[in-house]
Amino acid sequence: MIYKDFQDFKLSALGMGAMRLPVIDGDDSRIDEAATEQMVAYAMEHGINYYDTAWGYHNGNSELVMGKALSAYPRDSFYLATKFPGYDLSNMDKVGEIFEKQLEKCQVDYFDFYLFHNVCEMNIDAYLDEKHGIYEYLTEQKKNGRIRHLGFSAHGSYEVMKRFLDAYGDAMEFCQIQLNYLDWTFQNAKAKMKLLKEHHIPVWVMEPLRGGRLATVSEEHTKRLEQLRPEEGTPAWAFRFLQSLPEVTMVLSGMSDFEQLQENIRTWETFWPLNVTEMDTLLGIAQDMVKKIALPCTACRYCTSHCPKGLNIPALLELYNEHCFTGGGFIAPMALSAVPEDKQPSACIGCKSCEKVCPQQIKISGAMADFTARLNG
Repeated sequence: MIYKDFQDFKLSALGMGAMRLPVIDGDDSRIDEAATEQMVAYAMEHGINYYDTAWGYHNGNSELVMGKALSAYPRDSFYLATKFPGYDLSNMDKVGEIFEKQLEKCQVDYFDFYLFHNVCEMNIDAYLDEKHGIYEYLTEQKKNGRIRHLGFSAHGSYEVMKRFLDAYGDAMEFCQIQLNYLDWTFQNAKAKMKLLKEHHIPVWVMEPLRGGRLATVSEEHTKRLEQLRPEEGTPAWAFRFLQSLPEVTMVLSGMSDFEQLQENIRTWETFWPLNVTEMDTLLGIAQDMVKKIALPCTACRYCTSHCPKGLNIPALLELYNEHCFTGGGFIAPMALSAVPEDKQPSACIGCKSCEKVCPQQIKISGAMADFTARLNG
């Protein structure tokens, strides 16, 4: 395992994200605890020492399951990160209540890393509003040793990040952004990373495989990569891209099964950054892929917990993207034929509750309306 220095810590360069743990019968709220414990054991044995969870992952069950799994190990043998759930504005006045509950759920007395979660357009004003006392409370917990390192994650624009850093940058020790070779320009990740460098803030990476989208690429793109590195698997290219960026300290991967974990650990046993030709090729492939992307959903599932109709929005958006890519076709209608009528895109009532918590700021209601229209010809 490759390790990176962060202040007085040596962190495994690959961290285990707990947003996409193995589940039972496809139910995101029912984590397969036995499979998760097996994965944590393997991760610990093979050098991963950083574990990232959050209040809202798996409908609130990720912290519980990760806390239980990690309780089997000495507290000083792992680093645990979780976050204040500011992606939901109803939480803004509950920072103390939520923090205490998180310690209880995770079965720890302190968090090694704690983040303002998902700083973005919808919550930046609330995060900066002193009446909520979030910054004051979290910095106090750091003084008391209950938070060892304080940072933030951001899905928002460059401008939003700059506002947050102008206010709180002096207290931020790390920042977690969506960074991969697709989003290097598509979501302006390159400029965001430069902004963080100006503030001397190390970069933590989320969505290195963009929700699994970069685990496979087209046959044409695969052949181009194989010509450069015949022995390298497609997912590894996404990680080698990040190994090529010296500003990156931590790369989190939300591995949902044991095989993914094994494969990723094998990749992170070696440091093999891209040369100029390889980097240019990979970024050229990203440009080709971006042209085909309709909506940048990463299947984080924040939307599903806020949908009054109980729609499986990430799955519907995936079908919508496919339908747009192909200009119609049979795949989406065939898949939707197995979906109950009250869970179809047409069941969307346009309330926009999902949009209020979407990290990508996707106009979901508009997409559902357009999808319905396309399906109806």
